[in-house]
Amino acid sequence: MRKSGYKKIWAMSGLAGLAMVMSVTNSWAKSTEKWSIIHAGTLMSDARKAPASEQSIIIKDGIIMGIRAGYVAAADVEGAAKATLIDLKDQFVMPGMIDSHTHITMEIGSKDRLLAVTMTEADHAMKGVQYARRVLNAGFTTVRNVGGPREAVFALRDGIKKGYVMGPRIVAGGKTISPLGGHGDDNGYAPHVFSETHSGICDSADECRKAVRDQIKYGADMIKYVATGGVLSKTATGTGQQFTDAEQKSIIEAAHAMGRKVAAHAHGKGGIEAALRAGVDSIEHGTYLDKTTIKLFKKSGAYLVPTVLAGVTVAEVAEKHPGYFIPAVEEKAKAVGPLIQDSLRRAYKGGVKIAFGTDSGVSKHGINGRELELMVGADMPEEAVLAAATVNAADLLGISDEVGTLEAGKVADIIAATGNPLENISTLRRPSFVMSRGIVAVQ
Repeated sequence: MRKSGYKKIWAMSGLAGLAMVMSVTNSWAKSTEKWSIIHAGTLMSDARKAPASEQSIIIKDGIIMGIRAGYVAAADVEGAAKATLIDLKDQFVMPGMIDSHTHITMEIGSKDRLLAVTMTEADHAMKGVQYARRVLNAGFTTVRNVGGPREAVFALRDGIKKGYVMGPRIVAGGKTISPLGGHGDDNGYAPHVFSETHSGICDSADECRKAVRDQIKYGADMIKYVATGGVLSKTATGTGQQFTDAEQKSIIEAAHAMGRKVAAHAHGKGGIEAALRAGVDSIEHGTYLDKTTIKLFKKSGAYLVPTVLAGVTVAEVAEKHPGYFIPAVEEKAKAVGPLIQDSLRRAYKGGVKIAFGTDSGVSKHGINGRELELMVGADMPEEAVLAAATVNAADLLGISDEVGTLEAGKVADIIAATGNPLENISTLRRPSFVMSRGIVAVQ
């Protein structure tokens, strides 16, 4: 009798109860809508176009709802009566920048060899929180992390996305795919220190397919592999091609088959060209490219991510602090580091697509903006540099529908500078305002 009564009451009141719940839900949703209106004195919404003066950016819940000419009042926007007004009338406003080559959970220093064998993945994640905030404060609202402790960076990526910590959006690779003993392997230590090879180590096309799939299984957004030797690997293996052509092709095919883009660390001409022939999406560094290489870049449509700052950093350390690097690394740092800026100069002049990237982690996190100055120093016009750090980088990362320009429907990743970076790029070294996904990080 009692149960039957409950059923009758529920049947009679079900629709009314549902309406009440919906009413409460809608009321809550309205009360928690967060509106912001930015008054921009100069707005560069797209680095490929001329800036406009006196513009208003209307933002709701982290998404740009529209951009209007003039300084719009909150009362002029339906539903935004309580919007927060952000006065940037005396500043240059633009999309948040994108760093396409970082190692956000690491940073080289005087104890880097000791830390390699004492830090856990959790330790790296905690350091990553600190580094991520520095990078965000520097105006970089998105980064692509190309190798490192994968559990740490995946946790950091997800924690930022969920709002647990503040930091840039992270497009994360897992472990770097490397041949045994290659640039991405753990070299220079006693055999017992690293008794097992990490999940990115492979030899043969089949092993390399499996290594790629392993990274994707555990959360990789993209794949990074070493097409050639590198500067900081603690072994005298040079900077020439390391993976065979067949191995490189298998890496790229496996990644593309599962919807992931691929970045190839490459210094030597042979390795760069093998990666381009295999269909890689971007070449990182590209030190020894030449006219033939540039033709392959243009034929394939791949991007160059130059990382001039990394080259300058290792060369400076080798010159100013003899003995800091082991001899094999010091020799490579002195030989390779000074060449990267000129390779960018030749690539840009030859019509290669350029996306911004620093290799931060080699350099200090938070000084990413120095790369902008070095790119201008390679004879790139300021507008081309800003395009590389916004539109081009977004295209490379496959997120142009979210970021790279400021327009209705895109995420409110917005920065500002007190000067005009089209006239003085250095004004972006310390942005005066940073908004990430609609949340103000620096003001």
